Amino acid sequence: MSEYKLLINGALVEGDAKLDVLNPATEEVVATCARASKAQLDKAVDAANAAFPAWSATPIDERRKVLVAIADAIQANIQDLARLLVQEQGKPLQDAMGEVFGASAFFRYFSTLDLSPKVVANDDKSRIEVRRKPLGVVGCIIPWNFPVMLMAFKVPAALLAGNTVIVKPAPTTPLTALKFGEIIKDIVPPGVVNVIADANDLGGELTKHPGVRKISFTGSTETGKKVMASAADALKRISLELGGNDALIVLDDVDPKETAPKVFGAAMQNAGQVCIAAKRIYVHESIYDQMCDEFATLAKNMVVGDGLQQGTQMGPLQNKQQFEKVMGFLDSAKKDGKVIAGGGRKGDKGYFIEPTVVRDIAEGSKLVDEEQFGPVMPVIKYSDPKDAVRRANASEYGLGGSIWAKDSEKAWALAEAMESGSVWVNKHADLQPHLPFGGAKFSGIGSELGEEGLKEFTQVQVLNMAR
Repeated sequence: MSEYKLLINGALVEGDAKLDVLNPATEEVVATCARASKAQLDKAVDAANAAFPAWSATPIDERRKVLVAIADAIQANIQDLARLLVQEQGKPLQDAMGEVFGASAFFRYFSTLDLSPKVVANDDKSRIEVRRKPLGVVGCIIPWNFPVMLMAFKVPAALLAGNTVIVKPAPTTPLTALKFGEIIKDIVPPGVVNVIADANDLGGELTKHPGVRKISFTGSTETGKKVMASAADALKRISLELGGNDALIVLDDVDPKETAPKVFGAAMQNAGQVCIAAKRIYVHESIYDQMCDEFATLAKNMVVGDGLQQGTQMGPLQNKQQFEKVMGFLDSAKKDGKVIAGGGRKGDKGYFIEPTVVRDIAEGSKLVDEEQFGPVMPVIKYSDPKDAVRRANASEYGLGGSIWAKDSEKAWALAEAMESGSVWVNKHADLQPHLPFGGAKFSGIGSELGEEGLKEFTQVQVLNMAR
């Protein structure tokens, strides 16, 4: 049985304190894990700095082999990691299996990338090369909605670039990260990867730490602003993947019965706790009633329960704070629109909320204007597609969005006008490791994934020599 210790300088160590982790389906303690102190964070940063010179000098082919070994280790432990993920996060087991497998695949993908110098000139007058150098110690702050997958958005890119890493998971989902540390302890050199857990008290210490050169953060926009401010004094590099209020626009030529399940899935995946979930559903007036009816039927038939129970399609909200926040959105839904499915808590134990569909609602409602991050789906009527795009863009967020239509060329033209980092046509939330992912406006700074995401973990150096 795992003891869930910290990984600092290649050793599994007890925390200076303990942290109880709850199962959101039962509200009971899953496990008690190590909790790091400020002194232990300092030790982890010191270890990462001490390991940096040797790791950054390690040939990239050797660093690639380490990433592949990590990918193999994740895959070899997929069953244990997935069950642990369900217990601390709440999602259904099949979704957890997909998340862990995806994390392994993302480590494997980054092992295929290259950072060879780009030769700009090499003639009788000059030799000029553009190189990519590692930054140093990178702090990777991971949220609670996809604690395994989002670690794989950051760690492999940071390592391939030659950086060393401090991983800090969310305090409500630390177990899979600590288990990851246990799994890779003997794969990476001491100090190259360090994993600490906290009680929401070390994030600021990590972001302002003078021994850390970059922060890669995924989380809320409000916390992202604090990260940016905290990193400012040391001019740390930052990449921020923040909140979203993704608009999904359904044009009038779709088949409602065919399209509704796909749109519903885009809104309800992971109980709506997805940064790029469809959070505002705009439907053309000619098919509005039919689409609403389809959504309501899908919501009423969805199986909600403990993620370890066979047949569960949707688990609980991950933590009490988010549960209470979404319950507040339900109050807004009942006041500002018509609830046609769900609308309340499910059961009296666990952070379960019924899949909820709200129609006859519009901008100006809290449910439409803010990011609900839960299984509450506002369906908004429109008549002019260009006006729907205008309304979709009238938000401080710009993470993702999608257009759904049979006329794909018309949809493509509308998609170009959406002010979002990612826009999909006839699909939603399609993230692939080779495609850059980042937000516009208040949804973030910088990119993750792909070659662009890898470059975020590097410093440009131009070598320019006269002959």
